[in-house]
Amino acid sequence: MTDKVKELIAKCLQARELAYCPYSEFSVGAAILTADGAIITGANVENASYGLTVCAERTAVQRAVLEGHRQFKAIAVTCDIKDRFVGPCGACRQVLMEFGVDWTVYLTKPDGSYKETSLSELLPMAFSRADLVKPQ
Repeated sequence: MTDKVKELIAKCLQARELAYCPYSEFSVGAAILTADGAIITGANVENASYGLTVCAERTAVQRAVLEGHRQFKAIAVTCDIKDRFVGPCGACRQVLMEFGVDWTVYLTKPDGSYKETSLSELLPMAFSRADLVKPQ
């Protein structure tokens, strides 16, 4: 594991501690590695109107975009589940896909162990901007 991956996973675990989840009590943290080496974090933020809850992955993407980043290399995601690796929800996978298919995804347990996968593996046959191009 490279030092950058160690840092990405550590920041993802730290972000989980900042989650606001008084309803589900299901903390999620995410950390994105940008193309220029910055790491941007996010945590889930719940709302009493459940549909307004924002996932950690989307919080991280939104923060990254607001900080001027548009190209990403990897994301690490963690939650409270200790006995298996858990991936991002379908909505988050689609949001990540907006910024490219070549992401490395680190599914991380609370103890820091992880499974490396890819966004294209997590969301095969994804709908993307290429699907919005009208035939000539």
